[in-house]
Amino acid sequence: MSAPFHFKQFTIEQEYCAMKVGTDGVLLGAWTTIKSGNALDIGCGSGLIALMVAQRSQNLIIEAIDVEKNACFQAEINIGKSKWSNRIAVHHTSLQLFSPYKTFDLIISNPPFFVNSYQPPQNERAIARHNEQLSFDDLLIHVIRLLKPEGIFSLILPVNEVVDFTRNAFSQGLFLNRRCEVKPNLTKATKRILLEFSKTKPNTVIEESLTIETEKRHHYTADYKKLTGNFYLK
Repeated sequence: MSAPFHFKQFTIEQEYCAMKVGTDGVLLGAWTTIKSGNALDIGCGSGLIALMVAQRSQNLIIEAIDVEKNACFQAEINIGKSKWSNRIAVHHTSLQLFSPYKTFDLIISNPPFFVNSYQPPQNERAIARHNEQLSFDDLLIHVIRLLKPEGIFSLILPVNEVVDFTRNAFSQGLFLNRRCEVKPNLTKATKRILLEFSKTKPNTVIEESLTIETEKRHHYTADYKKLTGNFYLK
């Protein structure tokens, strides 16, 4: 059984969810531009990102979807115990079949990202980590369908996926507005990139960088502490 992960204003229980709390989700939830209105969390897992954006804005109504039944069950538990349960709804559905009555000001996703790689043996974890059930092309098609003209789409990707994803997004009518290169520590290369897209081409793309740790393990940089300080207990 996985131990709960305690944040300052909510707790993530993880026993039913294949994917546990990780740095990628925390980074995305803390970094994404927050807008008022309606938000959609695609592949919500335990509900981490939905809860983070709910904490950051009192003016967001959030829909959280996941194709995995146990993930939705876990998200409902975590959200139900939070102070924002009246603003977050969980739906057990694929993105392809999700047909809400509205479009969204913010769409956020920590998507499956292992493309054409060996699947881990645990089926639910395989679904969560591989993009066979939700390809990047499908993700983009349905983001465009569900995003308001002035809306923002935010996600995090491994560095090797970013060029192709950005090119595909552009070909389907989404423009890169903002990106942040994330390094694990001062001596390692960039591993992840945070991205924001919109349907409007910006005059310039905002370029950012973030290093998580200093030379010592679990010694975090000032920038990382500033970004995540409203969430982590330490």
